Amino acid sequence: MKPDDPLLKILACPLDKGPLHLLAEEDGQEEALYNPRLRRRYPIVDGIPQLLPSSGEQVPDDTHEELLKRMAP
Repeated sequence: MKPDDPLLKILACPLDKGPLHLLAEEDGQEEALYNPRLRRRYPIVDGIPQLLPSSGEQVPDDTHEELLKRMAP
C-alpha cells in the first residue's frame, strides 16, 4: 500500500471509527495500519488491510513511541 493510496482516506478503525495511519515496511517490520488513539496495530497481508477487531493487536507503551516514528506522512 502506498502512502498516497486513496483507500487510506476512507479506511477507519473498526473500534473507534477514526482514521488510521500507514506504517511503512521497514527493517523486517511488516506494513500495517496504526491507530495511535487506541494504540492498536492492524496488519496488511498481501496488500489487504485486516481490519477486524480481532485482527488488531494492542501495542505496549514503549512500542507506541517507536511506531509514531514509523508512521508515513
